[in-house]
Amino acid sequence: MLKGLIFDVDETLVYYEGYNHREWYEMWVMPALQEHGIKLDYETYKKTVTGELPRSYVERFGIDHVEFWKIVDAVNLRYRREMARLGRIKPFPDVGALGELKKMGLRLAAVSNASQECTEFVLNLFDLGKYFDVVYGKDYSNLDGVKPSPYLVEKALRVLGLRPEEAMMVGDSHHDVLAGKRAGMKTVNVTRFGEIGGADYYVKDLWELVGLIRKILGT
Repeated sequence: MLKGLIFDVDETLVYYEGYNHREWYEMWVMPALQEHGIKLDYETYKKTVTGELPRSYVERFGIDHVEFWKIVDAVNLRYRREMARLGRIKPFPDVGALGELKKMGLRLAAVSNASQECTEFVLNLFDLGKYFDVVYGKDYSNLDGVKPSPYLVEKALRVLGLRPEEAMMVGDSHHDVLAGKRAGMKTVNVTRFGEIGGADYYVKDLWELVGLIRKILGT
C-alpha cells in the first residue's frame, strides 16, 4: 500500500525565472573559484554535476573536493537570496496540492541535489517546509550520493520508516526517475518540461498527481 511520496524540489515545486545553468556558473561561480585560484571551465564542471565525472575530480585543481562544493553551495545560496529579493524564484501554482496529499495521511519527503541550506531556503521562502516530514539536500560525507544515485532517496525512506514499495518518487528530471528506480520505487514524472522516459506514471501537475494517488489508493 502506498504510504509516502518523495519529491524533487527545483523545477518540480519551484522555478527560477530566466535561469540559465551556464550563465549562473560563469557569472556567479567562476569568480568565486578564481578567488581560490581555481580555473574550471563550464563543460568540465557540468560533467561533475551530471555524474560523468566524480565530484572528487576537482581535487586535481589542488583543493579538497568537499571544500570545493562548499564554495559552490555558498555561491548558490547567495544567488538564491538575490533571486528571491528580485522576485524571480516562484512556486508553481499547483503546490497547494501538497496540503491535500498530507490530508490523505501520506508521509512526504523533499530530496534535492542542492545543499541542505539552499533547499530549506527555497522551501521556507514559500512556507512549503511545513508539508514535509523530512528534507534532504546533498550530503557532504557522500557527495556522489546525489541523484541519480539512490543514496538520498534511501536515506529519506529510512527516516520516513517506509519500504521502497510503499513510496513513490516524484520529479521532473531523468535523475529523479533513475534515483527512484535504483531505490526500488515506482516513479512519477511531472511533465512540466516534457516527458522523461522510464517513469511509471506521468502527470501534468501536482493536482493531477492527487488524482493519481486517489486512484491508486481507491479513495
